[in-house]
Amino acid sequence: MNVASVVGFVIALFVLFMGLKLSSDDMSIFIDWTSLFIVIGGTFAASSITFQITRIITLFKIFLRHIFAGGKMDYAALISRIMKIGESYRKGEGLDKHINSTGDEPFLREGLELINDGILEKEHLIRILEERAGNMHYVYMEDSSKIKTLSQFPPAFGMMGTTIGMIVLLANLGGADALKMIGPAMGVCLITTLYGVILANLGFIPVAENLIESSKEVHLKNLIIIEGLKLLLEKTNPVIVAEELNSFLIPSQRLDWKEVIGK
Repeated sequence: MNVASVVGFVIALFVLFMGLKLSSDDMSIFIDWTSLFIVIGGTFAASSITFQITRIITLFKIFLRHIFAGGKMDYAALISRIMKIGESYRKGEGLDKHINSTGDEPFLREGLELINDGILEKEHLIRILEERAGNMHYVYMEDSSKIKTLSQFPPAFGMMGTTIGMIVLLANLGGADALKMIGPAMGVCLITTLYGVILANLGFIPVAENLIESSKEVHLKNLIIIEGLKLLLEKTNPVIVAEELNSFLIPSQRLDWKEVIGK
């Protein structure tokens, strides 16, 4: 589980709840089903027109899986694994056992399978992996940007709901009690805008940013794998492999190869 993201989401909901609670003891004034229908229904309709709704649902599933089933990317563990595979390959051992144990890293498994097949030349093999990593990154980033695009819709439909409410309010003003009606009616009108802002800033935008960050992490991981496979094909000393791959990372994320060699 990605604890930091879950905690952040809980804090955001707590801040929202406390903000509403401190603003008024009567929480029911923030509930309006017509406003909720306009914002959610309008956002869903606009999303369906703009993108394939099934793809959007899939992206939210990926986000939830990343939050509740994923964790922080452990680059050091990946480098350690590549070191061990490379050392085994240097000794003339086959890659079959390593291929079978890399189910959790499909891109690494893919690269090892290509090497094990022995069909492609080194330059061709690496070029294919670089193209695949680049294309994957492009697709992931494009998908993430779609969620960010959707964040424009809730505030827009919130304003639309507010405009509808204002029209109804002004159309029904009149008589001695007109001034007494303005305050409560304006409150109801603005609730639609509130719903739009909440949905955009606590929903779509954080999800999009999380997916973008996840895409960048996956791309960096794939670049490390590609460089590691280059060194593996050259049967490079594992210490040099570690130092080369550590170059992709900031000091706090790097692998201490002495601990790996000592095991």
